[in-house]
Order: sequence, then C-alpha cells, then structure tokens
Amino acid sequence: MLISLENKTGSKAILAGGLGLVLSLAHGSLLAQKPQPRPQGAFATSIRDARLYVAASDSSQRLSTVAAGREMVIVEHSGEWLRVFANTDEQQSTDESAPVFTEDAPPPVSGWIPDKGVVRADTPSGDQVLFGIAANLEEQATETNALHGAAQTARLLYQRVPEIFPQSSRAPEAAWRAADIRWQLDKADVFSRPSAHEKENYLRQRIDETELRKLEKTYPHSRWGDLAAYDLLDNKICGDWQGSTKCPEQESELYLKYVDEHPDSPKAAEALYKVVWRQGSLGDMYSANGDEKRAEQARARTKELAGRLTSRYPQSDYAARAAGLVYRLEQSIPIYGSDHE
Repeated sequence: MLISLENKTGSKAILAGGLGLVLSLAHGSLLAQKPQPRPQGAFATSIRDARLYVAASDSSQRLSTVAAGREMVIVEHSGEWLRVFANTDEQQSTDESAPVFTEDAPPPVSGWIPDKGVVRADTPSGDQVLFGIAANLEEQATETNALHGAAQTARLLYQRVPEIFPQSSRAPEAAWRAADIRWQLDKADVFSRPSAHEKENYLRQRIDETELRKLEKTYPHSRWGDLAAYDLLDNKICGDWQGSTKCPEQESELYLKYVDEHPDSPKAAEALYKVVWRQGSLGDMYSANGDEKRAEQARARTKELAGRLTSRYPQSDYAARAAGLVYRLEQSIPIYGSDHE
C-alpha cells in the first residue's frame, strides 16, 4: 500500500522521484537520435546497485554505478564478471557503438560488473524475482524511515518485467504499476503548485499522459487499461471549485461516463461515488443560489445514483459511504460546506 493523493483501490501510487523525471533531464541533442539496435547479447537488469569497472576486476578503475533496475545488455562473460552496456546517470558513453535504449536517455556506458544479482531472460522465475523485489520496495516506500530511492527503484524494476519477460503473466500489472508511479509523482508535483488552485484545469500544467496512453493501447479492455483510464481523468477535473456549480456538473458527467465505459473496473465504484457526492454537493450549492428546483433535481439524482451504486457494487466501501451521504441529505445536513446549525 502506497502513499497516494487519494484512496485508490487497485492502484499503486507513491510520492518519490521516478525514472521519467530523470530521463527528462537528458541533453536536448539526444532527443533527435533514433534508437539503435542493441548489440548482440542478453538484455538484463540488476536487482542491486552495481559498480561498473574498466576491467573484470574490482581493483580496476571504477567508471560508474549502475542503479538497480537500470537497462543493460550483456555482451561478454568472463568468469564471475560480465561486460555490459548499461544506463547510468553519471556520464555518457563516447563509444559510437553504444545502443540507445530510449530516445531521451544518454547512450549507455560499457564496462564490467560482477555477475551477482543480474536478472536476464534465462534467469529461473526471473519475472517473479523482479516483480517481487519491486513490490517489496514499493511497500518500503510507505514507511516512515523509508529506504532512500525505494520508490524510484520499484518503478525501474517494474518497467523491466515486460521488457525482459514480455510473455510473463506479471507483465501487464508491472507495466501498470510503473506507469502509475510515474503518474502519481507528476500529479503530486502539479497539484502542489499555486496553479492547481485555479478553477479551470487548463490553467495548470498537464500531467504527461504518454505512458498511460501506451498502456491503454497495449492492454485494451483489461483491468490495467481501466485503471489507466481512471488516472487520466486527473487532467480533466477542476482545481478549486470556487463556489461554481460548473465544476461539479462537469465532473459528475466525467466520472459517470467512466463508469458506463468501464463498469468492471476496480475504480468503477469509487468513480460512481464521486458522482453521488458531487450531485449531493450540487443540491446544497443550488439551494445557496436560491435555485430550489435544480436543488431538488440534484438531490433526486443523488438518491438514484446511490441506489445504482448499492445495487451494482454492494460489497464496496463506497456503497456504504453513499448510504451515509443519502442519510445526511434526508436529514437536511449539508454535504457541501459546514454542517453546523
């Protein structure tokens, strides 16, 4: 369970740095490069930080450190050592034959690392190993004295699962968790800025949708695609409502459309509850504006949608929460604003 901006069933989200933020700092000239074929060898990653040496000896010059979860290609094996091309943050390769793993990352560095903790396609249960270590790190990231970088490393290891083990049953979920971590990192940043308090969503920075859009395309009509679609709603909601009924009206339709299009999503009950809460809030807002006709319509819709939530998702917490909200409504206790007499 991760630190998230909202209570998010079926979603992993953590407030820490991520790979995407690091890659975005790559030199602008690299963006124009086309990915080159990887050199002959096994695509791999390490479950721990590994020192990269000039030669197959820990007494030789150290070139860099390959962080856990980073991409690497094994091109040579010598005893207990591997010569690899690996992505690092410390320097860029001057070797023209170095592969470009992604368009926005520096060319990887070539060197030697100990053959310890390296996972490749022929590693027994390698997909389970990567997923399991990532999940442990993800859990650790929620602890008060969390290991520094646990969140970033979890994301990297999750990313490697579908890349090294594309046929693994763990691949879709690993891809989702990596993308969701990136999304929540960016969301935390965007919603911490003053512009997040603007009513209109176009007045704040948009969260980069690239990874989630790719995940939707790769795993359409799946649990993971449904979860990605839910995250993407964050770019469409208002900031502060500022007392405007326009925001809850639009957001109600936004979340209701999600429920209609993704009825079996792990987030469907939550999305429907958000509609119920917004309709209940609209009842109070319309009343405050002296529009009792629309207030009664909103309250009637609140009850209708709460009933739908209870019928469709009876075992969810959101069904009980909707019942509590309807009770407040029937007791004339405000849903939006102060409930003091």
